[in-house]
Amino acid sequence: MAKAGDWAPRVLALLRAGNTAAAMAQMKVAPSVRDLQALQAAMAKAQLAGRWREVDAVLADSLLELSAPRKHRAP
Repeated sequence: MAKAGDWAPRVLALLRAGNTAAAMAQMKVAPSVRDLQALQAAMAKAQLAGRWREVDAVLADSLLELSAPRKHRAP
């Protein structure tokens, strides 16, 4: 089983490889807000934030959806 903190680096690797469609699909089913925030910070650190407009939009939408009160994913 993967460690809890492995999600963001794996999605970042997808982005670096140029597979934006797979990265966006992973963002839509992200395990938690914390993981999305870690991905956002990693993208900023790697200077990838703002490189793909659609990726940034999916990341922002996913953050909003998971941050909304009473909205959560069932285990």
